[in-house]
Amino acid sequence: MGVNRSVGVKIARVRHYLRVMSSHCIRIASYNMRKARGLDQRRRPERICAVLNTLGADVVVLQEADRRLGPRPPALPRDMILAETDFEVVEVCDNGLSLGWHGNAVLVRKGLSTGNVQRVPLPGLEPRGAVRLGLNVGSGLTLVATHLGLRRRDRRAQLHALNAATANDTHCIIGGDFNEWSDAKGLEPLAARFSTHSPGRSFHARRPIAALDRFAMTPGITLRDAGVEQGPLAKIASDHLPIWTDIEVPPAIC
Repeated sequence: MGVNRSVGVKIARVRHYLRVMSSHCIRIASYNMRKARGLDQRRRPERICAVLNTLGADVVVLQEADRRLGPRPPALPRDMILAETDFEVVEVCDNGLSLGWHGNAVLVRKGLSTGNVQRVPLPGLEPRGAVRLGLNVGSGLTLVATHLGLRRRDRRAQLHALNAATANDTHCIIGGDFNEWSDAKGLEPLAARFSTHSPGRSFHARRPIAALDRFAMTPGITLRDAGVEQGPLAKIASDHLPIWTDIEVPPAIC
C-alpha cells in the first residue's frame, strides 16, 4: 500500500472523526478525474486515489470515472480503490464493468449506508446521465451525482429533469461538474427549490479561472463549510480540482 496511502488515509480518518460529532453531519466531495489522465498526460489512477485520501470526505462523486470508448472500462480500478482508500464503490453501472454510469461514480466511506440507487437519463445532444441514491444521514438525504452537458440549452433541460426526478425528496443535494461558466445564468431551473453553491474556482487545475464544479441543495440542509483542494498533487492529477462541502441534515425524529 505504501507510506503515502497509509498517511493519507490516517489524515482523512482524523479529519472525519474530528468533524462528525453526530449522525447528521457529512462531507461530500466532487471530482472530475478526467479518466485519471493528469496534466502531464500520464494516466495514473493511483494518483487519483492519493488525492481522494486528502479530502477527508464521507462521500465522493466522480465524473469521467470510466474510459469513453468500447465497453467503458473503469479508469480507476475497483481493486485499487479498495486497497488504497477507505472507500467502497456504490454499484451504479448497467454493464457489469464500468465504475459509473455515463462516467458518474459514487464512492462512500466504509460503514455508510446507501440505498434506492437509480440511474436518471438526461436529455441533450450528448449522452448524459445522473445517479440518484439515498444516504442514511440524519432524517435522510438524497444525493444526485451528475456531469452536465456542454451546451447551455442542454444543461437547462438536464436541470429540469433533475428537478423533476427529485421532486419528492425533502432533503437533496446535487453535486458534480455543472459545466456552467456563468455565475448569473444557466441554473434557473433549480432556483425554485435549490440553492446553488460554488466552493471556488476549480478549472483549470493549473490556473483556476472558472467555478464549473458545484453543489445545489434544498432548504433544511445547512452548509457548514466548503472549499477547493489545491494541494500539489491535485494540481496535476486532473484538469479539474476537487471540491468539497460540509453539510448538516436535520436529525431523525425519535
